[in-house]
Amino acid sequence: MKVARPARIILESDEWQGIAACHLESARTYTDAPRHRRDRGERHPVEDFLFEYYPYSFALLEHWHPGLGVSLRFNCREDLPLQFTGKRYRSDNDLCFLDPEMLTEKERDRLSWIANLLRATQSHAPNFACHGLHEWAMVYRAEEIRHSSLAPLRIPQEQIDALIESRPIACTHHDAFRFFAKQARPLNRLQPTIDTRHENEQPGCVHANMDLYKWAAKSMPWIGSDLLLETFRLAAELRDLDMRASPYDLSRWGVEPVKIETAEGRSEYEAEQRRLAAIATELRDRLIRAIENIFGS
Repeated sequence: MKVARPARIILESDEWQGIAACHLESARTYTDAPRHRRDRGERHPVEDFLFEYYPYSFALLEHWHPGLGVSLRFNCREDLPLQFTGKRYRSDNDLCFLDPEMLTEKERDRLSWIANLLRATQSHAPNFACHGLHEWAMVYRAEEIRHSSLAPLRIPQEQIDALIESRPIACTHHDAFRFFAKQARPLNRLQPTIDTRHENEQPGCVHANMDLYKWAAKSMPWIGSDLLLETFRLAAELRDLDMRASPYDLSRWGVEPVKIETAEGRSEYEAEQRRLAAIATELRDRLIRAIENIFGS
C-alpha cells in the first residue's frame, strides 16, 4: 500500500481551530432550531425537512473537516477533535491529514457512482417548466395528504385536481415521483425509477439540486465541510421554494405562498428556480472536481 505524505497546504493549530469554530457557528444557524424543536417534540415543515428526509445528523454539518489536500498541525494527538482521529485520517509527526489510500473498494465505487450521476445530470437540458407541480400531484384526488398533520391545504381539493389535469407534468426525479398519488402517476410524461436516474435527472430540477447535499454528505470527509455547508444552504433555499409553491397553508410559520395556480405565480417560481439552478450548477461542478481529486491524488 502506498503511504500518503502530508499535504502541501498546512494549517497551524490556532488557524484551523479558528476555522472550525467559525464553521460551527455557521452550521448552528441551521441546526440549533431543529435540534430544540426535536427535543420538544415539535416540527417545522420547511426548516426541519432536510434533517428528516436525509439520514444525516446535526453533527455531520457542525463538525469541520478540511478536505483532501490539507494538513493540520497539532501539539498533542490527544487534543485532536474526535473527527480527526477516525480511520480516514493519518498522522505524520505533528501533522494530521486525510489519506485516500484508506478508502475501501466499496467506498471508491460509491464515490465513482456519485460522480457519474452528477456528470450525467449536468449534461442534460434543464427543465424550468415544471412549476413545482410534484407537490400537487402528491395530493391529487386527496388519496393521501402527506403533510396533513402539520398543515392544511390552502385551496380547495377540486382546484388542486383541476390544475393537475389541466397542465403537463414532467417530473424527472424518482424520489419526488414515488410520492405521487397513485392516480397522478400516469399523468406524468416520464416514469422515473431508481435505476433510470442517470438518464432522467436534470439540472433544473429542484429535488436533484437539493440532493447535492446528499451526495456531498456521502462524499465526506474527502470534499471538506465548506462545500458540504454550501450544498446544505442551497438545499434549504430549495426546500423553502418547494413548500411555498405547494398547495399547503404555511401561514402559521410565516411562509408566504408562491401561487403557481396563477400565471404570475408560475413566473415567480420559474425565476427563483433558475436562480437556484445556477448556484447548483456551480456547486455540482465543484463536487465533481472534488471527487475526481480523490482518485487523482
